[in-house]
Amino acid sequence: MNRVMNPVESARLPEIAPRAATVAGWKSILAIAGVVIKELYRRKDFYVLFVLTALITLIMGSVNIFNQENIVRYLKEICLFLIWAASLVISITTTARQIPAERENRTLFPLLAKPVARHQLLLGKFFGCWLASGVSLAWFYLFLGTVAGVKEHQWPVLNYCQALTLHWFMLGMVCALTLLGSIVFAAPSSNTTIMLVVTVGVLLMGRHLHKVALKLGEPSQTLLSAVYFAIPHLELFDARDLLIHNWGLIRWDIWAAGLGYGAVYSALFLMLACLLFRRQAIH
Repeated sequence: MNRVMNPVESARLPEIAPRAATVAGWKSILAIAGVVIKELYRRKDFYVLFVLTALITLIMGSVNIFNQENIVRYLKEICLFLIWAASLVISITTTARQIPAERENRTLFPLLAKPVARHQLLLGKFFGCWLASGVSLAWFYLFLGTVAGVKEHQWPVLNYCQALTLHWFMLGMVCALTLLGSIVFAAPSSNTTIMLVVTVGVLLMGRHLHKVALKLGEPSQTLLSAVYFAIPHLELFDARDLLIHNWGLIRWDIWAAGLGYGAVYSALFLMLACLLFRRQAIH
């Protein structure tokens, strides 16, 4: 016979159901993220870029120019430039092909046919790309820290941790923006090209937009100033000089504020991507 639930048990059911749904949703997100991570490390992108960076760095490190001890600074500068270039390429190309690949392989329909919501699919893709970028970034920084430590005979671990986490949260914004671009642009090639141009443009010119705006007349000055305050300033996360010149640590409150800044922009891009993807017809 079926047991009749008492009023206390029946009142708990509405509370348990949302918790179970939340747990199931996060399990789906983490499962999708795990697939993305495995996919990245089955491809050759990371290995080719890592080996290329390692070879160039080791060759430069073996050269002794006029017996200068500060040549290690140039070594770190070259290696960090290669790390930034490689990390951007890995993050953007990996994220840009996620949704189009699901459409092309006809795997998007089975995913959404299961109890997986569209926003869970996007969150799973984002966390997978972001975590995969973070793991590859950790290998790059570990290699750089080892080579530089052998040359300089000092090991500023906290400096490398601060630079690594700032770089990783910057890649989070790039991954979220690229995922948003994959909803707007149909082809992965066009999305990759546009995101690379936008990212490099912001890194090089973002800090100078306000200065340029002050020299313009209205309404150009207002429009360019609005762009300056609206765009994510990726250059704020560039802590390469901290490692190159062996400067002191960044104040921890400023470091935490930078991580919060990156998290807010990543969340905004993801929210916009979820809204657009929910309204988009699946063909």
